[in-house]
Amino acid sequence: MSRTMNPMGKKALLFVSAAATLFAAPVAAQTIAITGGKVVIGDGSAPIESGTVVLRDGKVVAAGAGVAVPAGAQVVDAAGRWVTPGLFAGFSRLGLIEVEAVRETNDSSASSGEFSAAIDVVPAINPKVTPIAVNRAAGITRAVVAPAAPASIFAGMGALIDLGDDYDAVTKPRAFQFVELGEAGSSKAGGSRASAFLEFRNGLIEAKALASGQRGVAAHPHDALLNRQDAAALVPVVNGDIRLMVHVERAADILNVLKLREEFPALKLVLVGVSEGWLVANEIAAAGVPVIASALNDLPSEFEKTAATQSNIGRMKRAGVTVAIGMINDSDAHKLHYSPQYAGNLVALQRVPGAAGLTWDEAFATISSGPAQAMGVDAMLGSLRPGRQGDVVIWDGDPLELSSAPVAVMIDGVQQPLDNRQARLRDRYRTPQEGALPKAYER
Repeated sequence: MSRTMNPMGKKALLFVSAAATLFAAPVAAQTIAITGGKVVIGDGSAPIESGTVVLRDGKVVAAGAGVAVPAGAQVVDAAGRWVTPGLFAGFSRLGLIEVEAVRETNDSSASSGEFSAAIDVVPAINPKVTPIAVNRAAGITRAVVAPAAPASIFAGMGALIDLGDDYDAVTKPRAFQFVELGEAGSSKAGGSRASAFLEFRNGLIEAKALASGQRGVAAHPHDALLNRQDAAALVPVVNGDIRLMVHVERAADILNVLKLREEFPALKLVLVGVSEGWLVANEIAAAGVPVIASALNDLPSEFEKTAATQSNIGRMKRAGVTVAIGMINDSDAHKLHYSPQYAGNLVALQRVPGAAGLTWDEAFATISSGPAQAMGVDAMLGSLRPGRQGDVVIWDGDPLELSSAPVAVMIDGVQQPLDNRQARLRDRYRTPQEGALPKAYER
C-alpha cells in the first residue's frame, strides 16, 4: 500500500512558473484573497467547493464559502486547485541534520557531555539546511523538532519551527521535554525497563523537590542524580508549563506512562510512536492524552511492536484519542514530505475489509490541526480558521494523492520560494549540456 513519494516529480517543474502565474507580485504581509479553490480548513471538516481564503497581516481573517473579498485585496485565482493550511510535521529532527552520517553536520544529540534534560535544540537549528527547502517545496510549513537521546532517557527540550526562507525559524522555543522509553530507553538506563522508569520517575521527583525549595540552592545534594541545570529544566514539566513528550511503543509501557499522572497530576503528556496504542486506546482516550503516531508501523520490527498494525491510528481515533501523524525514526530529519502519503494510506485503508482507516477529512487533520492540537498551539496554527497564522498551500490536485504538488506556499502570509537543491540537481542532470558533467559520465 505504501510507495515512495518523490516530491521532485514531473509536476515539480511547474512549481515556480505556476506560482508566478498565481501571484502577480511577490506576496508579503498585506490583504490577500485566494478565491475559487477547493478550500480545506484542516480541522477535520469537509472540503469546501469554490471557497475563499482571506489573509491580512500574515493571519487568516476568514475561510469558507460566501466569504467576501475585501476592497483593495490582492486577489489570487485558485480555480481548479486545492487550498489548504500548510502541513505540520508532527515529529522531526528537521534543521538539526544536514548529512546524517557526517557527524559535523548532525546536531540531533550529544553523545557525551554533562547535560541531558537541559539541552535546548534552538541554538542548533539551521534554517538553511537542504531538507528545509525540500520539505517547504512539498507543502510542509511547520514542524515539531525534537532532540535525540544517545546517553540518557532525557533528551532535552524541543521546539516548534516554521520552514520559511529566513533565519527566524523558531515559532516556539522550549515547547516540550523529550523522553526516550521502551527498548531504546531501557538500553540507556542499564538495560531494563524497570530501571528506565525508575530513572524517569526520579528525575520528576528531583524537579518537584527543586520547585518546592527542598533542594538547596547553594549545595548540590549528594543523592541527586540530575545536575542542577537538568533538574531545573524539568521543573516546568512537573508544573505543567511545558509538554512532556514520551516515545513509547508497547501497550504496557503506555499504561505505565499514563500512571505517572497519579503522582504528577500536572503533567501535560504527549505520546509519540505508540505502535500498540490501539490495544489500550480506551485508556489513552480516558486520560485525554494526545498521540503523535507512526502511520505505517504494520510489522513487528521490534519486540515492543509485535501488535503493530496500519489500523492503529484508525482504531485509536474511533476510541476518541486525539491522533496526529509523526515520523519518529523514519527519515525524520529529511523526508517529512512523506506525511501526506501516509495520511492518504489511512484513507485507502477504509477499502480494506477488516481494517480501520480514516475519512479524507480526518486524515488531512492528522497532518494539519492534529499536530498543532497535540502541541497546544491549535489556537494559532494548523488550520485556516480565523486568527491562525497565514500558512497556506495551493495544490494542483488532491494533496493526499502522490501525483499532486504545491504550486504556491505561504508562511505567515508571505510567499515562499519553491526552488531547492534537489530540483536544481534534477534539472542539471536531466538534460546535461556540453561540459556540464564530469568526464567520467561521458559515454
